[in-house]
Amino acid sequence: MKARNKGGILLVSIFFIIIVVIAVLILSLREDPIKSSLREGKGVLKTLFVLEHNNQVLFSDVLMSYHLTASEKGADDADEISKRGVLINIQGNTGGIWRSLDRADRIDAIYSEKGIGVYKSEIENLLGQPIPFYVLMSLDDFSQLTDLLGGMSVFIPNPIDIKNVDGQRWLLPSGAINLDGDKVRTYLMYSEADESEGDIDDRRQNVVLAFFNAISRNADVFKAKSSFGEIAKRFQTNLSRSDVQELFDEILQIDPERLAPQAITGTYRTVDGKQLIFPLQEGLYIKDVVNHAIRQLKDRGQDEKTNYSIRILNGTHVQGLAAKTRSLLSSNYDVLEYDNADSSEYEKTVIIDHIGNEESAKLLGDFIKCDNIREDMDANTSADFTIILGKDFNGRYVR
Repeated sequence: MKARNKGGILLVSIFFIIIVVIAVLILSLREDPIKSSLREGKGVLKTLFVLEHNNQVLFSDVLMSYHLTASEKGADDADEISKRGVLINIQGNTGGIWRSLDRADRIDAIYSEKGIGVYKSEIENLLGQPIPFYVLMSLDDFSQLTDLLGGMSVFIPNPIDIKNVDGQRWLLPSGAINLDGDKVRTYLMYSEADESEGDIDDRRQNVVLAFFNAISRNADVFKAKSSFGEIAKRFQTNLSRSDVQELFDEILQIDPERLAPQAITGTYRTVDGKQLIFPLQEGLYIKDVVNHAIRQLKDRGQDEKTNYSIRILNGTHVQGLAAKTRSLLSSNYDVLEYDNADSSEYEKTVIIDHIGNEESAKLLGDFIKCDNIREDMDANTSADFTIILGKDFNGRYVR
């Protein structure tokens, strides 16, 4: 009997050791999803942030950040990392014939009907980029998160004192103010009679920027495991708790003051009584914009400038060409001026570099397929670059 008992104990012990060894091997072989994503994305990390209320999307933004290692910067500290980021705002009324719905509709209808997984997949198709991770927040959770982070700072140009159709009163003071959870809910949800959907979207983008500023301001809270546990309860994500904390560790290294949303450019059409914005060139243009934004993130090195400024001059007899080109370039550049050039007609499009930045001038040239670039740092202009459109410009590219 004793021999059998000892044999049974030995077998149980061996079985337990095998289970422990297998568990250790699984954990050791498990690949870190953040590091894997960075490797596959060649240093670019992409995450979809969505805020919803009652199954309706309030905002969707894809955060893309580039990770420049210390060796790339020439820094002495091997652990030092510099990150730059860009936000692609996915407007709710972005139109398309969505495969998941089998009809033309707003893109946010996909979330309402199919959920976050299908919604993320359609945004990936729209941008032409894989988006490995998502962070989904309800309005209730976002309101609680706002209080946990000590409020969110926004600028309100005029005081708000209006009633909705249910008689509920919305009150907000003007100025640069710090909104608590209840007030940020009001700021996100109120609407005025003369306010367009674009105006509402712009306001909600202010909250997106305030959110990332609040994250940066509360870096210690996000880095501590004990306090991050309370924050993580307000997120739904496709990452484990430890991995989502690692994701925010990376996001914390982005300078939120240099983060500006880029919106999708398109044309408005009415479909089934809904005014939708359809991306230009059947969606090809937005893919170009995103690819260009990624190249800007990677190629700027230690350049501190967020957006370069340009002026656009129409050197042709085609009416409205400068204004149309402004719409094309405003997603990636600050367009200070668009006007007609001098009286002579330009055969070839030319880019004039006023800041002596050959690399960024070439990036701009690549975007419109123009290699006719010259430097003039003595020009009387506040723009970084001037584009003079010639007869070889077809409205999108130089032929």
